[in-house]
Amino acid sequence: MARCTAPVNGHRSSSARANCPACGGRSRSYGYNYSQSYSSPSYSSGSRSSSSGKRKASWSSSGSTVLYTPAEIRTLTPVRKNVEERLEKPDLRDIFLCHAWDDRKGVAKELHDILESKGVSVWFSEKDVALGAPLMREIDKGLIKSRVGIVLVTPLFLKRIAGAGIADKELSALLARDMLVPIVHDTTYDDLRDASPLLGSRSGLSTIEDSMEEIASKLAELVTPETVEKYN
Repeated sequence: MARCTAPVNGHRSSSARANCPACGGRSRSYGYNYSQSYSSPSYSSGSRSSSSGKRKASWSSSGSTVLYTPAEIRTLTPVRKNVEERLEKPDLRDIFLCHAWDDRKGVAKELHDILESKGVSVWFSEKDVALGAPLMREIDKGLIKSRVGIVLVTPLFLKRIAGAGIADKELSALLARDMLVPIVHDTTYDDLRDASPLLGSRSGLSTIEDSMEEIASKLAELVTPETVEKYN
């Protein structure tokens, strides 16, 4: 009787099996089916989403399509709790927008306009500080009357921090509480850490990862009161 050569040579292919004096021509292989063992696994759409690391937040509505990274979830969770605690004060703005003065007619206004188009009320110096009003006092009032703050970090903002301007005062007030979300635009977290190690130690949102529209969607969902009952 012909002996099978699998223990020595293995049947790793159909040609090897065909050349075996014992198994040649048989459809069944001896031992492992290597073609199956080394085939690429198939993934469902849900698995692909999981492998990317992004997922919906606890405060997301059932129909939401907004996805967050684990770092974003860690950063935004205490901010969301702050939002919940301040929901009983309906006269508050949803967001206080902290920005460099030189960005007020550019990217700061762009972000403000997108947020307001999504139904978010925003304290914005360009519209909330009356001509001739004491700027520092108006900023204090804006911080008090807002549920959460966002800091728009741009190259101009980093220069403002280095000069210890008004942006630095706003930043200190926001850092004192869990109501701060850095939005990094046209710069990097490395540059932010060099200018402000404290602010740079916090994760936030970045236009490197998301468009300004997508960032505004995350902020809008963060301050939406309709999802509070689900979140709790």
